Amino acid sequence: MFLAETLLVSAVLLASPAVDRASRTFDVAAPGEALVTIRAGCGGCAWSVDGGEAAALRLTLDGKYSQHLIAARGEALSDYRVTLGAVSAGQHRLTIERDAALSAKHAGPATIEIDAIDVLTSGDDFAAQSRAPILYARANTVGRFTDLPILMWYEIVPTSRGRQFRYSVIFTNEDGGTPTDRLMATWGRTTDIEFVYGVEVDDRGSVIAEEFQGPGHEVPPFRGRHEGSHPLLWVSTDNNMVSESGSTAVRYAPAPERFDLTNVSREVVMDRHPWSYRLTAEEMTREGKISNDAPPKSGKIPDLRTFVFVEACGEVGDAALAFAVAVRDRRDSAARGDITWFASDRGVAEFRIVRDGCARVAIPVTGTADQIELRGLRAMAFTRPSKTGEPGRTSTVRLTRVNTAFMLDDHYLPRPPLLQPWTGDERVRVGGPPFEIAIK
Repeated sequence: MFLAETLLVSAVLLASPAVDRASRTFDVAAPGEALVTIRAGCGGCAWSVDGGEAAALRLTLDGKYSQHLIAARGEALSDYRVTLGAVSAGQHRLTIERDAALSAKHAGPATIEIDAIDVLTSGDDFAAQSRAPILYARANTVGRFTDLPILMWYEIVPTSRGRQFRYSVIFTNEDGGTPTDRLMATWGRTTDIEFVYGVEVDDRGSVIAEEFQGPGHEVPPFRGRHEGSHPLLWVSTDNNMVSESGSTAVRYAPAPERFDLTNVSREVVMDRHPWSYRLTAEEMTREGKISNDAPPKSGKIPDLRTFVFVEACGEVGDAALAFAVAVRDRRDSAARGDITWFASDRGVAEFRIVRDGCARVAIPVTGTADQIELRGLRAMAFTRPSKTGEPGRTSTVRLTRVNTAFMLDDHYLPRPPLLQPWTGDERVRVGGPPFEIAIK
């Protein structure tokens, strides 16, 4: 709960989940921003199965359309937290119904339970929730169960005039943009994570400026419409950039969580919600992007349970960075403990990291976590290719942190870390020896 910043409303929990329709009346003592936690499941559904992906739920508040919620996490009841928007003092009624037209054709009944309803009235959480964007679905995703926005978070960043609330969204994948194998090599995931909207406010909370990430990754001022204080954004490109207008009416409003990403990568948001790894793995399976024998640059990847996920921080400068892991295969008794190194770039220059800050890579190895042992980690610096085709400039990578290395379990959920965090100030020179961490 949000304690002093939250006004609890009277919403008695359902004794048992309803089937295909649930409704709840609640009373609000003072105006604020309403959020609800919904527990939902879809009978016989699996995000990996074509035609059986999920049930679509339609939410109305006081008889007015609010948003859709896609119950994408299978048959078991799972928590989904969404923003309902501004509510006045008085009595309100939330209704949730299965939308047969937008549900998968073989999806079974939806079980629905309306859990906690909270109303925020003051403080940073209220300010952040009241300005969270409402996302309208990309036209070619409606009814197709692809590139679903599943998580939203915000950061509060100081500015010279006040501070900015920055909102980012995690989509299950991107149908356009970076190929899947390059995504894993340079971002350590197959989800698509995008900054979508920022609003700068002064010390009194008045809006100074708004911006959004539009097509081509440009960030122009936002001059579109609002619903209350919520900006309305339409996902408009196959790599999930947004626009100020669009043609679709289906929309989503996941409740954003606050994160401080100092010295960590954005993928930490996924770690907080481990089910996101399973969901994206299931989408890769359904879309035919998993092939254990696929070579680099094929756009396909091996089983996600055979990857080692590594997070590190530093300054790449004019160079390029890759990692490698030393693996001993427990199944190969004849090898007598031989070590094999596997690199994140797989010998491909564009599979290397070329950005500063904290980043993740995912390295395919020859077995699952139960079949191999991780014995070492290397950081390697390379000359960055020039966009003009001329030789790139040499430089030195500065490595300051290795935060984690982990694999996924049989259910595609993150297992415990395989190494202890490392901090320091190590310089890795292009053409020089790699920096190595031994793992016992």
